[in-house]
Amino acid sequence: LLAQPIDLNQYDLVDLTHAYDDDTIYWPTSPTRFELDELARGTTEGGWFYSAYAFSMPEHGGTHLDAPYHFSEAGDTVDEVPLTQLIGAMVVIDVTDQAAADRDYRLSLQDVAEFEAEYGQIPGGAIVLLRTDWSRLWPNVLAYLGDDTPGDASKLSFPSFGLEAVEFLIVERSVAAIGVDTASIDYGRSQDFPVHRIVAGSNVPGLENLVHLDRLPPTGASIIALPIKIAGGSGGPVRVVAVLPKPIDRN
Repeated sequence: LLAQPIDLNQYDLVDLTHAYDDDTIYWPTSPTRFELDELARGTTEGGWFYSAYAFSMPEHGGTHLDAPYHFSEAGDTVDEVPLTQLIGAMVVIDVTDQAAADRDYRLSLQDVAEFEAEYGQIPGGAIVLLRTDWSRLWPNVLAYLGDDTPGDASKLSFPSFGLEAVEFLIVERSVAAIGVDTASIDYGRSQDFPVHRIVAGSNVPGLENLVHLDRLPPTGASIIALPIKIAGGSGGPVRVVAVLPKPIDRN
């Protein structure tokens, strides 16, 4: 029997990924950035156009996935992360007002409780995204990271997840993954990365530097987040797509 085709006309697709280019933001201590080297470009002797490039980059920059191995020796490497943790139901918690008032804001247990009071309990296996609208500042490094001193990550300032909220999401809600539209799943001023450590220790991946979370509903959509499959890698660039059912036209 033939497989039932997927009718994408029934869905809206939202790309949650920054493109890689010369403006891609990396952690201040990253030794290199995204590089695209031209190998060939132009008309061949046979008369057709041909182009090819070589690219290189650190694993952690731009829109990317942190594999658990990033902060846990026993955690899954990027090629080992199950697809069930990369594809699934999506939940979007909006803290844009709090982040606008405090650029060091961290998602709290109260925020999660208020979300669930309005939208229902976060289901097990969900991928939880934190919306701060920080992506509007991309690619201004100073505005986005809070500091643009090369090689120095000690003065960064941006919002993200709080430890207690993440512990609750992992232990009580068994989430599959978390993600945020800032540079890290830990807030900028963190120097010991507790969110990274507890997430990785629970074998949960994280998504960083997302974009267009303002186009997503709090619940009712799905997400596909497929990273480049680097054997033994601690993370890598990821194309993240939200799949939203189109409203039913009752006319």
